[in-house]
Amino acid sequence: EVQLVESGGGLVQAGGSLRLSCAASGFHFDDYVIGWFRQAPGKEREGVSCISRSDGRTYYADSVKGRFTISSDKTKNTVYLQMNSLKPEDTAVYTCAADSKCGLDPYLFGAWAQGTQVTVSS
Repeated sequence: EVQLVESGGGLVQAGGSLRLSCAASGFHFDDYVIGWFRQAPGKEREGVSCISRSDGRTYYADSVKGRFTISSDKTKNTVYLQMNSLKPEDTAVYTCAADSKCGLDPYLFGAWAQGTQVTVSS
């Protein structure tokens, strides 16, 4: 059974940083991709970033390029999302997800974590 457990959300001032973690279990980590998504109140879920464990490719939404970095720790089966220079518009529930093809479309992903709140104050 695929399990994804997140941690690292919280409250931060604009310009600050947070690191989200997504620990995966129940599947062969190298065969899957991990994506990060977010959903703000009243808005649709949007893709933030994705990493392909097999070839190391990464993808970012234009809104976070240059500020967010996705990475993975193979030894810990964990993917991280380092978020720097946070803005109030980054406020959302962030969720990681796993599947076989990397992209920013949430419909590509079948296994989801529970979500963690990130709030950026101005």
